[in-house]
Amino acid sequence: MACKSNEALQAMVEEARNWTTKGKVADYIPALGLANPDDLSIAIHYPNGDCFSAGNIEKKFTLQSISKVISLAFVLMERGKEYVFERVGMEPTGDPFNSIAKLETMAVAKPLNPMINAGALMVTHMIEGDSVAERFNRLLAFIQGLSADSKVSFSKEVAQSEYETAHLNRSLCYFLKEHGLIEEEIEPLIDLYTKQCAIEMNCLDLARIGIVFAMDGVDPESGKQLMPSEVARICKTFMVTCGMYNASGEFAIKIGIPAKSGVSGGIMGAVPGKFGIGIFGPALDDIGNSIAGIKLLELLSKRYRLSMF
Repeated sequence: MACKSNEALQAMVEEARNWTTKGKVADYIPALGLANPDDLSIAIHYPNGDCFSAGNIEKKFTLQSISKVISLAFVLMERGKEYVFERVGMEPTGDPFNSIAKLETMAVAKPLNPMINAGALMVTHMIEGDSVAERFNRLLAFIQGLSADSKVSFSKEVAQSEYETAHLNRSLCYFLKEHGLIEEEIEPLIDLYTKQCAIEMNCLDLARIGIVFAMDGVDPESGKQLMPSEVARICKTFMVTCGMYNASGEFAIKIGIPAKSGVSGGIMGAVPGKFGIGIFGPALDDIGNSIAGIKLLELLSKRYRLSMF
């Protein structure tokens, strides 16, 4: 599908690009450290199939934590919300996304929500299948369906880089296994999780997934219900309360749309009933969000009054 370049969007991208110098790429994952911090691009996908863009929207990047909201939707469809939320909570946390602190201090060692690493690892643990390959391929097929792009795959280089440096995630898994929440061997789970985070696509693909969430699980072009509306509602709620790490409250006040970020610099937005957004800007702020991507969303939200509040 063609995506038309848009002058107003381009002007906002150029304004927001000034913020890239205030951030830095996620070099603690070596493969992500190779990104160009000056990159910034956006695609906006409307229900009627129209798409508008600015910047190099064909450049691919890995989903990283954006995959958390998609794997949550997948597991909710397979397992049901009662099963899922017996094992992972629904509450925001003011802690960093990779913190172990709340697991140690809670009476029950249950991750507070599916958007922090401990909760996301629990969700990935719930993906059914007899092998890492089977589980991953089922999730990937779901993502290909949401993006309407059968060529979406994963970066072996990034997955390997993350697997080799995933010491803190292993610690979270062992803690959860000690308390009986994780019931499989840790290395296969880390293998699956790092592959999930390394699924890669471009801004157009990401905006295409965003529109499905925005339209309550319906693919607006085919009319198919790709996920139940209740699943889309739950996921959008988590995007508002927890989607931008421990800056989610400030993001809700300043911008006010459901969104999920990843440390590759991607942001997926789902403006309810209106459109999906895909952004890539790998220079991150101190919390792990795309610094120019957030500025771009702030400009968009103010100009077009997108806040849902």
